[in-house]
Amino acid sequence: MSPPPPLIAHVVYHFGTGGMENGMVNLFNHLPPERFRHVVIAQTGYSDFRKRITAQPVEFFDLGKKPGHDYRWMARLYALLGELKPAILHTRNLNAMEAQFVGAARRVPGRVHGEHGRDMYDLDGTNWKYNLMRRLTRLTTQHYLAVSRDLEQWFLNTIGVPRDRLTQIYNGVDSLKFHPRQGERPDLGLPAFFRDARCVVGSIGRMAKVKDYPTLTRAFIRACQAAPDAGLRLVVVGDGPTRTECQALIDAAGLTGQALFPGDRNDAADWLRSFDLFVLPSLGEGISNTILEAMSTGLPIVATRVGGTPELVEDGQNGSLFSVGDVDALGRLILDYAARPERLREQGARSRQRVDRQFTWPVAAAAYQAVYERLLERGRP
Repeated sequence: MSPPPPLIAHVVYHFGTGGMENGMVNLFNHLPPERFRHVVIAQTGYSDFRKRITAQPVEFFDLGKKPGHDYRWMARLYALLGELKPAILHTRNLNAMEAQFVGAARRVPGRVHGEHGRDMYDLDGTNWKYNLMRRLTRLTTQHYLAVSRDLEQWFLNTIGVPRDRLTQIYNGVDSLKFHPRQGERPDLGLPAFFRDARCVVGSIGRMAKVKDYPTLTRAFIRACQAAPDAGLRLVVVGDGPTRTECQALIDAAGLTGQALFPGDRNDAADWLRSFDLFVLPSLGEGISNTILEAMSTGLPIVATRVGGTPELVEDGQNGSLFSVGDVDALGRLILDYAARPERLREQGARSRQRVDRQFTWPVAAAAYQAVYERLLERGRP
């Protein structure tokens, strides 16, 4: 009997609903199961989002890290790695980076760390404490992954990662699942809400502070006040701490019937096909999976000029960029797109064309596989 495929242990802070997790799910669904096995080790637990992994079995482990400075998770990880004996340790983002020290202590043959974006407390990647930790891990981490050219340059110039230990890989998108609307707008069981809608402004994402959905909500309110007969609707699919604030802003403006915050949903592709314009007002981004999904759906993108977003959205070609927090500029963009249906169609078509050329999961998975294969080769006696 032949030996089982080599095991890759993926360590994350938490496995919930988000862009990083979505990328992991797609990667597991596209990497050949006969070549690699996978486990996910979460410091603070995991959610049912893991059930989206369908191509192969992936076991999940919870290290039970408590809030604050609880370093017992490192001892648990040390013991777990001893049991699992992975060939590769793949950590993701700052909160999981310390696991690289544990992996080195356990002598895991291959060790790689990836950055998918920065958090609210380090949007520009200049926090000296965080960067000191990142520089220290250069002693134990064999290779680094960046999801955007912006993060790639930051790794090189700020963290000092050598060029030959760094690979930039764009996320892919399921272009079959996220396809353009065919025929009439889906009403998603809400015909009264979509009735008479001429331009549905939509977004999908965690309603966390870093996504800055209150700016989108305020811009939508101003657009409605400036053009009350424009047939505008707002939909933000997702949940988080700013959801209540956004709903309160809409209610106070008397626009309750024109805006919808339906919370987390499992039918993102259907919601995207109900939109005419996709907006992401983030304070910071790595490479946004939801932007890629919206592009694949054939939507023009309006987004902030941050992180890797300008690598996806070419201003004036498949969307428009604006400055962080600029409510007035975003309000004007919403009105301009609503008044020009041909612009929506033309830029949306360019979005889809760009996905088909550059952002598919088979291409992304092949790039990850190449990195894993190099690490395996390095780890062989």
